[in-house]
Amino acid sequence: MTDTPLLQMTGIVKQFPGVRALDGVDLDVRAGEVHCLLGQNGAGKSTLIKVLSGFHQPDEGTITWDGQDAAFSTPAKAIEHGVATIYQELDLVPHLDVTENVFLGHEVSRAGFSQRSRAREMARALLARLGHAEIPVTRVVGDLSPANQQIVSMARALSHDTRLLVLDEPSAVLDQQEVANLFRVIRSLTAEGVAVVYISHRLEEIRQIGDRITVLKDGRTVATGLAVADTPTAELIRLMTGRSIEYVFPPRPETPRDQGEPVLEVRDLSLAGVFTGVDLTVHAGEIVGLAGLVGAGRSEILETLYGARRASTGTVAVDGKRLRRGSVTSSVQAGVGLAPEERKSQGLLLDEAVYRNITMSSMARFARFGFLDRGQERKRAEELTTSLDVRPTGVTRAVRTLSGGNQQKVVLARWLLRDCRVLLLDEPTRGVDVGARSEIYQLVRSLADRGVAVVVVSSEIEEVLGLADRVLVVREGEVVHESASTDIDEAKVLDLVMEERVPA
Repeated sequence: MTDTPLLQMTGIVKQFPGVRALDGVDLDVRAGEVHCLLGQNGAGKSTLIKVLSGFHQPDEGTITWDGQDAAFSTPAKAIEHGVATIYQELDLVPHLDVTENVFLGHEVSRAGFSQRSRAREMARALLARLGHAEIPVTRVVGDLSPANQQIVSMARALSHDTRLLVLDEPSAVLDQQEVANLFRVIRSLTAEGVAVVYISHRLEEIRQIGDRITVLKDGRTVATGLAVADTPTAELIRLMTGRSIEYVFPPRPETPRDQGEPVLEVRDLSLAGVFTGVDLTVHAGEIVGLAGLVGAGRSEILETLYGARRASTGTVAVDGKRLRRGSVTSSVQAGVGLAPEERKSQGLLLDEAVYRNITMSSMARFARFGFLDRGQERKRAEELTTSLDVRPTGVTRAVRTLSGGNQQKVVLARWLLRDCRVLLLDEPTRGVDVGARSEIYQLVRSLADRGVAVVVVSSEIEEVLGLADRVLVVREGEVVHESASTDIDEAKVLDLVMEERVPA
């Protein structure tokens, strides 16, 4: 890592109608370093990297690249200079193969003729450079795991002779082993002199991979060039939020609740080829966590409980009433709600208003003589968004205009309105900043205190152990351990999920 900036952005201003998204942002990045960009949802991180990537043009400010004034007027111009961005939602074409995706837009050709064999050789060399020579270059990208799709995106970036790589929440869909591999790849790139801008809400990752930090708040730079090793986590949180937040979980009840009859009872539940023989009991006011690696079957268990997948065997009952297999309607009528992992594609109608996303599962209560009472719809939605502190306010705005944390609150508001008995949460804080994360933890615990039975899936073991009362560890589609969360620690969970199955 050199002391001379490869990239220097000074006084960057970007305005949209009614919004000053960036208000004089400064950022400098050196060759061979991992520069972490932090800030709450809505702080300006996405706008800044879109300016850097040529998608937006700054209204004020200067960009200096390798000591020379630069203007990244288009994404193609940014790529020509050596700036590549990999967004959280990868821009791969799923029906094309790996080679076609790596060289999409700059196909390998000679005299106007495509050179497929040479392109495959070059793709293999790029994957080998990233330590993933095992990925078949003829495989359709849509058939790859999320982790391998991300590696293909990196190979695509490096095919342009990239000198600065921007990674936007790269670990959001990865398990801990895949994150460790990602960090190995990043370190190999920085050792070659490539600069990396790394965006993440997971502060523990910043400690592991970062060299320096820039913090944004409300479109402004509140700190830049901070050495990771010299900056306490509490200080980073204060800079991001403007206040001190104890990154702790809500306290569990001091006295055990009267267990009584279970609210959710699952017996011998199986989904062919995914998971088998799952037994699960959750009582009113209890939070049960499912821990395991990505692909272990955790999300599929929740989707089967919700009726989005049809179980091969077994039963699911709520308050003693057995639910129909593969019927979302049966589950919702019984009081089951699901906040899915992919909230944007599965949990929200992004172009619909906030109030409509909240009321969509409770429309019958707003019907009067065959007509919808939209005034009551909006009024009830306003009450819920106020109580959950959804920002910005206004239930008629499109839900896509909200940050990730506030979108998650809208999903939870939907089930609050429904008065659900069982709440299934799949990665509830994925892509959520530290301030909103603490609020979501408090909300989940308050729901349990009101008697809701909660089941939580999370890739963050700390989150499962800190939020849940009881933990089930899932490995390769089987529950291999169950205990009170206070009777197991992170190291034991890792041992259980990583343990290889011994042949009979």
